[in-house]
Amino acid sequence: MSGLIHIYCGEGKGKTSAALGLALRAAGAGMQALFVQFLKDGSSSEIALLERLGIETACCPDIQKFFFQMTEKERLQAGEEYSRLLSSVLSRCREADMGLLVLDEVIPACKLGLVSETALADFLRSKPRELEVALTGREPSPALLELADYVTEMKKHKHPYDRGLQARKGIEF
Repeated sequence: MSGLIHIYCGEGKGKTSAALGLALRAAGAGMQALFVQFLKDGSSSEIALLERLGIETACCPDIQKFFFQMTEKERLQAGEEYSRLLSSVLSRCREADMGLLVLDEVIPACKLGLVSETALADFLRSKPRELEVALTGREPSPALLELADYVTEMKKHKHPYDRGLQARKGIEF
């Protein structure tokens, strides 16, 4: 079986949730899955459950601010940490018998220059044949869209945040 490339993108809620569903399905079928988060600190409720289910997770927990809140120095440091994380994960997937790799919010991490889209695209072109890969985030580049086998766009019609309701633990994170 040949692994395919998925992109879950768009302005609407559900990109990470779709990738989580894919990870759960893969793990339920006995596949080894790795769920990696960019631009998140690993404190989202889903991470604890994934780990309890034996799905390996990775993130950069030391990065506690949103990108727009960071100083230039913090942005450079975050870029170094995220680049190391991506490099480590991609190397591991080349060597291990991984069934699914989820790179949650890697698309905006590329867009913000925190990780190399070129390195990501090179990996996608040469990934292990059986490895399924899912990328999430808003506004994927034409290059990433071209590499994808599945592209699913989430479109927001209405969201409680528009009325001032903040994200709720267990629902949005």
